[in-house]
Amino acid sequence: MSAIDQTSIALTHVEETALPDRRATWLRIARWAAIAIWATVVIWRTVTDGFAFNRELLLLYICTGLAAASIGQGRRVLYVVRDWLPFALVLIAYDLSRGAATLVGRPTLWHWQADMDRLMFFGTMPTVWLQEQLKLPRPPWWEVVISSVYMSFFILPYVIAGILWLRDRDEWKAFVRLFVGLNLAALVVYVLLPAAPPWAAARCTATDVAGGPSGPRCMFKSARGVPDGGVLGAMQSTQDGAHGWIERIVGRGWGKLKLQSASSLLDQGQASVNLVAAIPSLHAGMSAALAVFLWRRVHRAWRPLLVAYPLVMAFTLVYTAEHYVIDLLLGWALAAVVITFLAWLERRRQRLTENQAVEPVAVS
Repeated sequence: MSAIDQTSIALTHVEETALPDRRATWLRIARWAAIAIWATVVIWRTVTDGFAFNRELLLLYICTGLAAASIGQGRRVLYVVRDWLPFALVLIAYDLSRGAATLVGRPTLWHWQADMDRLMFFGTMPTVWLQEQLKLPRPPWWEVVISSVYMSFFILPYVIAGILWLRDRDEWKAFVRLFVGLNLAALVVYVLLPAAPPWAAARCTATDVAGGPSGPRCMFKSARGVPDGGVLGAMQSTQDGAHGWIERIVGRGWGKLKLQSASSLLDQGQASVNLVAAIPSLHAGMSAALAVFLWRRVHRAWRPLLVAYPLVMAFTLVYTAEHYVIDLLLGWALAAVVITFLAWLERRRQRLTENQAVEPVAVS
């Protein structure tokens, strides 16, 4: 072979090698350009419209961001829609659950959960007592913290899922099973056992809720002037200047930070979802489930926060009249059942895999 032929072959090889390299370079540029555009849009919308406290918008942010970060990584960009569809379906199912109990003919619980709380606390209603002792005319600094903790329910699971989707496929699958399983289990209970929260019970009398209605008019009025504090019970004392009736105050902390957009979005979201989905508390169950899931997956320095998170969430839910204590206990119990069931399924799957891997030795 002549020197010219050898040179020609070498040049052809270099060109063939350069083509994939050039393509990879352009895909890398496209990926970073897409990420930059995504970040610009998110920042611009945050500055103009406020933080994304709406779960649907947050899910859109995460999915488009993951799609941008997946450019040039084969079919991974196409997996975004498939992989994140379960989260979207859970949101849709939760929104559609409003009125489902009425359709199947289930009356709403108004008295049982209030009676259970009084029984557990020797006649004292925890929500009433906490607002008597702690509620001030204006939100103190710590209400900013509890408002943030409450809103984390709508944000944190999706952020964790996004990180796991990028870092560890198996861990992501485990988290999706936990998230979807817990949500679906709670949705089934909401349909079969609708229950009113404390803020609603404070606005309605026993006469108003006779027969177990799911949406009486009293729910949409203030608790001010309701005889004897309604089904929940009246406040016997107040801090100086504070209102003498039970209020739904989970969003007050945002006002202290001048984040009225966050409070407005929270009010809109609360108005559009199932208002009698109090048993079990999914806020309590999900916060506990996240803590358990992350316990062995994070550094030990983070574990005190994992203990504090569900406890602060529990205080927030009772103080702000979002849930009774019994709702929290049932939420934690549901999370424990789902976690235990998923662990059993995983052990069973591993045993089946091990049994299939051990093939019998043929005897001649």
